[in-house]
Amino acid sequence: MSDRGRWLAGACVSTVAVGLLLMGGILGTPPSRVVARGSAGTEVGEPGAVAVGAYLHYGSPGVERMEELSRWLGGTELRAGHTYLPGDTWANIEGAPDSLRSWARWRNERADRLFVLNVPMQERNEAGVPDGRVAELIRAGAQGANDHHFRQLAGRLVDLGVPDTVIVLGWEMNGFNYTHRCRPDPENWKTYWRRIVAAMRSVEGQRFRFDYAPNRGGDAIAWTSCYPGDDVVDIVGMDSYDQEPGRTFDEQVTQPYGLQQQVDFAKAHGKRISYPEWGLFRHGDNPEYVRHMLAWFAEHEPLYHSITDYCPHGVWQCGQNPRSTQVFRESLSAGPGT
Repeated sequence: MSDRGRWLAGACVSTVAVGLLLMGGILGTPPSRVVARGSAGTEVGEPGAVAVGAYLHYGSPGVERMEELSRWLGGTELRAGHTYLPGDTWANIEGAPDSLRSWARWRNERADRLFVLNVPMQERNEAGVPDGRVAELIRAGAQGANDHHFRQLAGRLVDLGVPDTVIVLGWEMNGFNYTHRCRPDPENWKTYWRRIVAAMRSVEGQRFRFDYAPNRGGDAIAWTSCYPGDDVVDIVGMDSYDQEPGRTFDEQVTQPYGLQQQVDFAKAHGKRISYPEWGLFRHGDNPEYVRHMLAWFAEHEPLYHSITDYCPHGVWQCGQNPRSTQVFRESLSAGPGT
């Protein structure tokens, strides 16, 4: 979902959310939960189970809020730490933000944690660059013009002690807006992805996993048309918000290029699935959507899922979705009555 203004929204916590932090939550003591279990009987949060996370802020405040959100959930361990590199300049795509140090420290505090990093494929990534120019940039990337930027990023992540970072590269590539979108030249876009992966894997000590995460649905181009190959993809992700196409959750599952097709595609290609972004949106405070999404995760056991937790999508930092907030908290709480 484009133009979400991550740099500002991560810091714009609503008045109600601030009250939750100060008073321990308007819902009081965390209630009994609906335990999310996978087919092997493991609970969400246990080693080897689905890693639960949330996007809370791009920088160091996001690390601090992970601990606060965990307390709000009665001590539930949040094992997926999720942030983004800004796509404004190549220096930032190379890993310049100092907040990466804070995320690296968080990752290394526990062996079972995942650090999930969205990495743009082009600078000026949200600048409204027209299709013709995007096609030129894709072709340049496919010819190796940007390899050195991604080797630099890989070296920085290795030096910071997070060589096993999950790289969500060129997310929502099937959409209309990002400069790293696929539609202007799908064949060269796939070649460009392959060059980036090769450049990052060439750095000694790396153990990166690359997550291919389109928008749910057809969008600007079928996301299967941009898939760059099994040898350069480790995880088949999907960003899925409560919006069209898909008036109901069942429609979001069964629509072309929807949730079920993602699961089937990943299985056919021998890949784990993930949900780097999910949350409420066009349909407002929709507790049934949250309930269905959490049940979907429990059934299909993605490597991780990360709710986008600011308004209008969120449940903790956004006070406009109280019914959905209660479902999320009940379902994932580790509080009394478990």
